Formats: sequence, structure tokens, C-alpha cells
Amino acid sequence: FERVLWKAGVMHIAGVDEVGMGPLAGPVVAAAVIFPPNTEIEGIDDSKALDEETRNRLDIEIRGKASAIGIGLVDVDEIDRINIYHAGLLAMRVALSNLPIVPQHVLVDSRTIPDVSQPQNSFDKGDGLNFSIASASIVAKVYRDRLMVEMDARYPGYGFASHKGYCTPEHQAAIRELGPCPTHRRSLDYIR
Repeated sequence: FERVLWKAGVMHIAGVDEVGMGPLAGPVVAAAVIFPPNTEIEGIDDSKALDEETRNRLDIEIRGKASAIGIGLVDVDEIDRINIYHAGLLAMRVALSNLPIVPQHVLVDSRTIPDVSQPQNSFDKGDGLNFSIASASIVAKVYRDRLMVEMDARYPGYGFASHKGYCTPEHQAAIRELGPCPTHRRSLDYIR
């Protein structure tokens, strides 16, 4: 889809995706990525379909070839206040606003971002179909995973470095034993 827009003279196309919608803990992180026309990177796919080593390698290559990257982060307090769905949309808006280049067109995974003036195209399962969206999913996932490793050092005993805040049996057992910590999403039934 980017090739069609590039051929039509649209140069600054932002792919946007968010990660961290499902975990019991940690922020929602979104990334927006703009590439120069005709950029290609071998192996780009939905971040969930890639192992950690491949994601980290591709993150470096994406950052090296992108003309602009913006990150949007919504912390746990805001997630609890506005709910996870709206937190994901907010993270994507923040990522777009943090781009050093104003995009002319926005490509987004599975929904439309409100209050964005640029034309948008939403793709169902776009993080597995679209180059820019998949790249954004990789950048966001690597960024969030690193934050969760930091959380593991700050709140030991929960295993954040291994499960990244998702609802694994290990994480559930730690919550039952230790109770929730400040990075847990208190609005979730499981944590309450």
C-alpha cells in the first residue's frame, strides 16, 4: 500500500501500531514509523510472529532506515482512568504527535485513530500485512519489552522480564503471593 501512495506523490506515510493491550501490568506503547520511499527490509512481520532475537535485530534496522519514529506511552494510572481501549488509541495519537516529520497519510492496524487530521487507512491484521504497520509493531514491542525488564528490576518477584506483564501462570502465582505492585492495572478484574 505504501508503494501506491509513494507513486501518487505521498512521501511521508506513518505506519502506527500499539502493543501491551492484553497484559495485567505495564504501559501501553505505540510506535509510528515513516520510511523514505521504496525502503525495503527483509523479514518484517507482525511482532508477535517473530522471536525476541529477530525483533531486536529488525528494530535496529528499522531505526537505521526510517526517516522518523515516534513513541507513545500511556501509563498504568491513565489506563485505569480511561480504559485499555482508549489508552491504546491515545498511545497511537501520542506516537504520531512525537514524530519529527508530520505525516501526510496514516496506516493503522484494525482501527481508526480519532482526532487525527491526516487521511487514514485501517487494515484488519495490518501488523501482519502492511510493511509500515508491522515495523511500528516491532519498534513498539521492543521498546515495551525493555521497559518491562526495567520493571522487573524495580519490582522483583513478579517475573516481568520473562512474561512482560502478560497473564501467565507464573505471573498469576506471583500476584497471589505478593499482591499487586504499582505497575499492575488495578482496573482489571483479575487484579481487583
